[in-house]
Amino acid sequence: MFLSYSLGRRAVLLQQMEVCYQQQKAKKQQRAVMSEAARERNMKLLEDFQKVENCLQTRPLLHPDVINLKTRYWASVEQNLPEWENYLLGKGPAPVTERGRLQGLHGQKGTRQDSSPAQDKGKPPRPKPRTDV
Repeated sequence: MFLSYSLGRRAVLLQQMEVCYQQQKAKKQQRAVMSEAARERNMKLLEDFQKVENCLQTRPLLHPDVINLKTRYWASVEQNLPEWENYLLGKGPAPVTERGRLQGLHGQKGTRQDSSPAQDKGKPPRPKPRTDV
């Protein structure tokens, strides 16, 4: 009786070990597939980076004056952004700049300061699109 119980228990343990082994084998195979997919993806990314690097190396560099002008422009934008923020967000009028004040003082007589550029140049208004079909 003791022997048959021991053999039965061994058979159950052996079966559990076989199931566990199959599960581990399946996980290992799944990891191998995922690893191969990751390797291919990484190779593609590396190729893309190498292409970009080659493009950047062959692209002509900007002239130092252009770089300086670009840097000064963005510095000016950052400096004046708080002043213009409400206008750009549509929450208020455009700020009056020193240049705008000078144009208002030395501009044409009898023109309003807030008139549109088309009116300043004497151009007629644009015609409205036709809606008759």
